[in-house]
Amino acid sequence: MTRIAVIGTGRMGALLAAMVPETGATLVAHLGRGETGSAVTRQSLAGADVVIEFTVSAEAARLVRDCAALGVPVVSGTTGWDDQRAEVEAAVRASDGALLWAPNFALGVHLFARVAEYTARLFASPEAKFDAHLVETHHARKLDAPSGTARMLVERATAARDGGQAIPVTSVRTGSVPGTHEFIFDAPFEQVRLVHEARDHRVFAAGAISAARWLAGRRGVFTLNDFLGDLVR
Repeated sequence: MTRIAVIGTGRMGALLAAMVPETGATLVAHLGRGETGSAVTRQSLAGADVVIEFTVSAEAARLVRDCAALGVPVVSGTTGWDDQRAEVEAAVRASDGALLWAPNFALGVHLFARVAEYTARLFASPEAKFDAHLVETHHARKLDAPSGTARMLVERATAARDGGQAIPVTSVRTGSVPGTHEFIFDAPFEQVRLVHEARDHRVFAAGAISAARWLAGRRGVFTLNDFLGDLVR
């Protein structure tokens, strides 16, 4: 039975704390930002096999470093700290720790990215004359725009088009939308759309918990594609 500690008391932290026991894992600690102001400790992590952190960009790098220094694998779902990730990943490897970071833990999004890569390559043909565009919609409280998921999707689709012209992104922030990503491939007389729609924030918590159970006991730096590689061949 995997022992999981959750760091973060926002919407995702609360969902994770509620859902961990439903998966058969054990929630051994649930820490808020005030409880990790200096550093996480073995005592505060209460013997966790793995940590899941959904906090804020200003805290994520330090929390990952702290967990790695303690030898506790960490799953991070915090976005907005891309400029520090290379340095943090190097520190995780140096300490023989483990990190799995993803901008989105909906497993369907990462399968959707594979479909988008293939489709973008098909529609990149000069004879096809299709332009590509991504529209991403999130709730009004979402801070980063474009989202980390949108950046990931566009990077992978652009690479699939042999690094061609950058794919533009339109970001919409409104209401309580968990997350919708729509690729549009448009030609003069026809249009093709690919859509992934998250219907409930619980999909992100469920994916993070599954990733945490997979990460426990491993060493290295991973993405959700590594986890999915064990599930989908």
